[in-house]
Order: sequence, then C-alpha cells, then structure tokens
Amino acid sequence: MSNTWRLVAGCFAVCLVGISVGGVATAADELRAGVAVVDITPPVPFRLSGYFYERLSTGIKDPLHARAIVLQQGQETAAIVMCDVVGVPAEVATPARKKVSEATGIPIDHIAVTGTHTHTGPLYFMPLNDFFHERAVAKVGKDPYDSGPYRGELIDKIAQAAVEAKAALAPVDLQSGYAREDDISFNRRFHMKDGTTRFNPPLLSPDIIEPAGPIDPQVGIITLTKPGGKEPSSAIVSFAMHPDTTGGTLYSADYIAALDKRMKEAFGAKFTTLFGTGTCGDINHRDVHSKTQRNADILGKMLGDAVVGAIQKGELSPIKQASLAMRSTKVTAPLQSYSPAEVAKAKENMPRLGTPGLPFMTAAESCKIVDIEHLKKLGDPLHLEVQAIRLSDDTAIVTLPSEIFVEFGLAIKASSPFKTTLVIELANDDVAYIPTRKAFQEGSYEVTNSRVVPGTGEKLVEAAVGLLKELQ
Repeated sequence: MSNTWRLVAGCFAVCLVGISVGGVATAADELRAGVAVVDITPPVPFRLSGYFYERLSTGIKDPLHARAIVLQQGQETAAIVMCDVVGVPAEVATPARKKVSEATGIPIDHIAVTGTHTHTGPLYFMPLNDFFHERAVAKVGKDPYDSGPYRGELIDKIAQAAVEAKAALAPVDLQSGYAREDDISFNRRFHMKDGTTRFNPPLLSPDIIEPAGPIDPQVGIITLTKPGGKEPSSAIVSFAMHPDTTGGTLYSADYIAALDKRMKEAFGAKFTTLFGTGTCGDINHRDVHSKTQRNADILGKMLGDAVVGAIQKGELSPIKQASLAMRSTKVTAPLQSYSPAEVAKAKENMPRLGTPGLPFMTAAESCKIVDIEHLKKLGDPLHLEVQAIRLSDDTAIVTLPSEIFVEFGLAIKASSPFKTTLVIELANDDVAYIPTRKAFQEGSYEVTNSRVVPGTGEKLVEAAVGLLKELQ
C-alpha cells in the first residue's frame, strides 16, 4: 500500500458538525438536469488576483462565467455553481448559497459554490485586496477599484445562474468515466540536492532530484445528453492543474476557456463545459525540464482533446439507473497561531508588497498572518464543509474547500466505493492551501501560505470517504 492510500487509514478522528440528509429519490423517479451560464466579468480596469502585488486589468481575453447545474430526482435536489474566480470565500459563498436556496427551494447544504482558481480573474477578497483598498482611500479619498459592489454582483449572479439552471430542468441521460492526460500537469514541489523541498525551482536546474509528490492524470467526466440524443449538450469536467497558465492583464478563464472552445468545436456552439478544478494545490503546468512552456490555449486544447476522445470513442459508461442523493458534513480546522509581535511585523510588511526589498516568501507569510487575524474574528476553529453527491451506484462527486494537495484527491478516489468519483476543490470557502502532513514537514511556499494546522487535509479525506460510504 502506497503512502498516498495510507492517508485515509492514518487520519485523525474527524469532528463532524452535523450531517445533512436530504430528500429521497426512488428508481421510479426521472432524473432531470438544468444548466445555465451567466457572465461575471468585472469592469475594466479592476484589480486582478493571483500574485502578491497590484495588477489592473486592461481588457478581456475571454469572459468570466458562473456555470450552474441543478440536478433533481423526486424530492432530492442538488446544485453546483462553478465561478471563474480565484476562489469564493465563505463570506461570499454563504450569502450566495442562502440566496440560491431562497430562490429555488434547494437546501443550502445541497448547494456548492466553487471557484475555478483562474489567476486572471478579479481580486475581490483576502488581506491583499483590503490593503490595496485602504491604501487607495488614504491616498486619494476613495478606491476607484472598490471590490464591494462586485462582491454583491457576484452573489446575485451566482443566484441568477442557479435559478436559470433550475428553470431549464429537463430529462437527461448521463454517462460517466475518466479520460487520461499525462502530459500537461506536473507536481511543482521538488526535492533538491541541498536537502530542501522547493516549489517551482528554476527551469533546467541541475539541483533538482525528483518531484516531491505525484500528479493526477485522470480527467473526470460526466456528460449530459437529451434522451434519444446522439451527442452530449454539456459535461462536468474535473482535472487537477492550477489555472495559472495565462498571465498578463487581460481577464481570462485560463485554460478552461480553451477547453470549452474545443468542446464546442466537437459538440456544437451551445455546448456547456462545467469545469470543477481538481485537487491541485501542488500541481501546475510548469515543466522544469524544458526551456519553453505551453500557454493556456495549447493546454486547454490538449485537455479538450482527451475529453472529446473519451466521449467519441465510447470510453464512458452510461448511467442506466440514476439514484440522486447528497450528504454534507463539517470538519473542525484550527487556525495557525502567531504572536502579537509576529502579527505586528506582518502588518508592517504590507506596504512593501511588490517591492524588490520584500522577498517573495516573506510577502506570502505576511499576507497569511494578516489573513489569519481576519479569519479568527469569524471563528477559530473554522468549520470546513465537505459535500458528496451520488448520481448512481457507480458515480459520485465530492466537493472540498480551499486549495487541496493532489494526494488527498487521489486518496479519496482510491477509497471511494464508486467507480467514477470527481473531486472538486475550492468549494464554499477558500482559506488558501491545505497540504499533507508530509509537506508540512518539508516546508516551502504552500506550507508558508497555509492557514490551517497540519492534519486538516487528512480529516477532510476521512470525512469525504465517510460520506461516500454512507451514500453507497
């Protein structure tokens, strides 16, 4: 048994805060699904997310969207809204889910709101956003890029997408399974000759020994086809790779836009790709053994080719008997602690963000410490939600909060009683990275930028596997 699979067996006991049990779907009930897409592109200019300095958008490479799917069978309903933003914090996800529930009647804990994690979307939360806002107000009396209105608009548009998806409910046939793409993703953490573990070392560095962890080459796919139809009209696709392949100052959904373009080429202009980012906290597209790197358009097309190939070659399995059900639970996640002196120093460093005098890791840690102080005001420990959706005896979806290391997604799939299990991160909250215990010992960027204590990820795995077994 590998160390990855031992994660489940070696977990700490999980503190569960309420298990939700929804309505009942029977074999006689017809499965229906509805899909909708709403534009969530902010104005130009606006601050962009993803890095530890201020970037302003200058245009649109491709628009950002909230893509919603609502599933219904009998009295059981579930909804997922996937947004082209770096993440959706609980302070946005919670009121958005409440608004969706009030408008649709779907229970709040049967609703997931996820971020795709594009690094060319809006900066609208976290201490970095607050710092830039306060600096602008202090300097000129107002912030021309105030994110407050956008947060309100995003909540409204998440609800709009879900409402439109529910209004589009219609009978649907499902197929599920995996494609495989081994050539575009890489574990970005490496063991080095000096005994350290380093994320994103220099290209072609002679000091690299080997990757510090695996990748997940499986591409989870669930297609939706009108009864009697020959080709799918939409699909849920999940893959574990950071959507940070574009750069620049144009809004973009990153490689997800190119993936959707490839799917539309294959199945028609009205096809909708519902992308759920897999557990990619330690996974990106950067090939350290090559001088040249592929951009979002190439990567998205390659991923799309894999998905289209799996569908057209008949590699997916029909879901002959749907049995929709959903469960959720919460895991206690204590925050890391810092002394008053460390907090004061972090706050002193904030004005130096983006300057040559502040090292990258110091910038990351300073933002993290300031954010922890903010999170503690909301409650410590955090209660991170895990959800599981059963579509049939063979197919399930798991949602997890924050940026999750790939080992956790692999562990959940390995222990899942379902043949096909899609694991989607950044759902309902975003408190940055959740590394493995091993990674916490090794250190480097993701650990420096993590807010929670070691063992949190292992608890999430145990909770997810428990829900899946409940649904079996």
